[in-house]
Amino acid sequence: MTLSDIDFPTPGEGDDCRVVREILDLVGDKWTLYIIATLRNGPVRFNELRRQIDGISQRMLTINLRGLERDGLVKRTLFPTVPPRVDYELTEVGRTLLAPVMALVTWANSNQDNIRSARVRYDAS
Repeated sequence: MTLSDIDFPTPGEGDDCRVVREILDLVGDKWTLYIIATLRNGPVRFNELRRQIDGISQRMLTINLRGLERDGLVKRTLFPTVPPRVDYELTEVGRTLLAPVMALVTWANSNQDNIRSARVRYDAS
């Protein structure tokens, strides 16, 4: 399959374009890729998520998880214990994001040196 075989949506006006843009904004958010990748192996407690995602604040993790839960990508389970325990896991729809997200993460890791070099060359010119 080549790029010419893919039926890309045409950017334009209307609800479809707006909704797609909102979804892509969510998925393209600074922390969403890390959250999805961290949840790839099953349920994770909130504090463990925070420990595994270097640099994310409690507030940003909460905001992102709420957005992912609202969109049906993440499921939140509250256990009535003392103290309360909250687990997060990908929903079935959220799991469908794993392949493209992990492909993007792999691509970024593989190309970070090339991009860094290109930036240096560009900034020097």
